[in-house]
Amino acid sequence: MRKVKIIGGAVTKFGKHMNRNMKSLVAEAVEGALTDAGITKAQLQGAWVGNAAQGINEGQECIRGQVVLRAMGIGGIPVVNVENACASSATALNGAWAMVALGEIDVALVIGMEKMYHEDRSRVIKGFMAGMDVEVVSQIMDAFKQQEEEVRKAREARGEKEKEKSGQRTIFMDLYASGARRHMEKYGTTQRQLAAISSKNHFHSSMNPLAQYQNKLTIEEVLAAPEVAWPLTRSMCAPIGDGAAAAIICSEEYARKLGNRNIAEVAACMLASGEDREEDQEPTLTKLARKAYEKAGVGPEEIDVAEVHDATAFGELSSLEQLNLCSVGEGGPFAEAGHTTLGGKIPVNVSGGLESQGHPVGATGCRQVVELYWHLTGRAGQRQVQGAKVGLAQNAGGSVGGTEAALSVTILKA
Repeated sequence: MRKVKIIGGAVTKFGKHMNRNMKSLVAEAVEGALTDAGITKAQLQGAWVGNAAQGINEGQECIRGQVVLRAMGIGGIPVVNVENACASSATALNGAWAMVALGEIDVALVIGMEKMYHEDRSRVIKGFMAGMDVEVVSQIMDAFKQQEEEVRKAREARGEKEKEKSGQRTIFMDLYASGARRHMEKYGTTQRQLAAISSKNHFHSSMNPLAQYQNKLTIEEVLAAPEVAWPLTRSMCAPIGDGAAAAIICSEEYARKLGNRNIAEVAACMLASGEDREEDQEPTLTKLARKAYEKAGVGPEEIDVAEVHDATAFGELSSLEQLNLCSVGEGGPFAEAGHTTLGGKIPVNVSGGLESQGHPVGATGCRQVVELYWHLTGRAGQRQVQGAKVGLAQNAGGSVGGTEAALSVTILKA
């Protein structure tokens, strides 16, 4: 198999873009990536387009990629549409990477795109529900309501006052909150440590002009935010948003001919789906990460910068442990000590992560990889991780049986 390089990338500003359509967002990202790579539309030999919920939100099914690309004059090449929950564009990258590595094509376009804001909020909620087993989702919701009542009674017994409720949440926030409570009981993780993760990501996003949120928040401000599902406050949870990201990948030979100096290697691009397992069994993400490390020829101690799936602050903590970037049970103290902050042992989510840069679900996987690409080529601006040589992106999507439905780990090398 051939080595695969990333030679260009671009991301739109994430946020609420009610007056823009998907075609507009994708055109901005793709034109930016082409300019960054120094190639034209005519040089593209294939496109892989990741999107999760446009069918539910806008009714556009089946040919989403062809529609947005034809609008900007790209046709004649194979366009592969990929839907895999929040891991949609990470999965699209895997498909494009495989075709380039196998020698079927030399240069490919990868897109992640999503418009989640809609005047009819029920459509947005329906999109999230679709990321679970719809035949049992009502049972899961009932179980979470029962858990929430038990938490309320326990806090009342401790004399804790009822906090202001956010009033806005999806079933995935309940899922993360449930996992956080189990982690707290087992390892002594604290709500303050979760707030430290969120505060750190808001600090990082203050240096990212493309982030949905660019305001710094102290740990106390994170804790004081309205409660979503204990122990998670609103500031610990990713917002919904609109946005697009694009990357250009090619063979090593093609990159050499272009003479492009802004090049990074896609050293590993691995996928897995969740599985039924007992709580004391090795997580699927840990097994997938091991395969990615072996494929890339690196160990977790060699990762200089990471972008992980922090749909909530607990999502980041859990991912770090399962990726072996810190010891199991130590994610809270590790973050609280500042090790994941820019300038720390291993800066994590220097973009601001999903919590602060935003999470237009189909765009996130590609966006994470472009962020790493910028760091490895020294172009991340104020948030640059100095001397970064190896970066890891971890993306997850959906849930079946309480575990992730889709998982990806991508490793880039300078």
